[in-house]
Amino acid sequence: ANTYIAEAEPWVLAKQEGREQEVLDICSVGINLFRQLMVYLAPVVPAMAEQAREFLQLDSLAWASRHEVLLGHAVAKFKPLMTRVERDKIDAMIEASKEDLVEEQKLKEAVKGPLADDPIAPEIAFDDFAKVDLRIVRIAKAEYVEGADKLLQLTLDLGGETRNVFAGIRSAYSPQALEGRLTVMVANLAPRKMRFGVSEGMVLAAGDNEGIYLLSPDSGAEPGQRVT
Repeated sequence: ANTYIAEAEPWVLAKQEGREQEVLDICSVGINLFRQLMVYLAPVVPAMAEQAREFLQLDSLAWASRHEVLLGHAVAKFKPLMTRVERDKIDAMIEASKEDLVEEQKLKEAVKGPLADDPIAPEIAFDDFAKVDLRIVRIAKAEYVEGADKLLQLTLDLGGETRNVFAGIRSAYSPQALEGRLTVMVANLAPRKMRFGVSEGMVLAAGDNEGIYLLSPDSGAEPGQRVT
């Protein structure tokens, strides 16, 4: 299509007296080629296809209409469908991208330790955080879970009721080391049915590839106290 229009040069013929019909014929062929191309490209560039449809004043650019020819059909005033990007602007965009990459790399180098591997999660509202009920608990009993090489079964004393929780901390702690210890749990987490039983909450721990570290409150904290 581009080659045909370039070789026909209707913009040159339009300046020559008596060649009006020839110019009209060339432009009509060009419009029909453009329409057919937009039918093919509509699934790929739907926004541009919609602009083309409005320019051509058609009801649709349906695939079934690809063989139809527009004759005696008026089109709207042409508006460019896209703006040509000059080389200097492309070069400027590339340079700006390089600068952004340099800044991003500097930020990565500045952040060391756990934050580099596990960035802070997206911000939440205070009301969302307030829904989480954190409580001090005493680990009344800890047991190995048969058939689970990562879990310990914990019986947690909330100072008025007990909860059964399965915690993936077996690699870091023996049951004997945990019994009697204070920690923090999510007390209002919905119970979760597991193959080994129902887990009624979650104890809090920090960790990475090197180890797991169960959270412990300062001395003086009592089971059942809310963590705020």
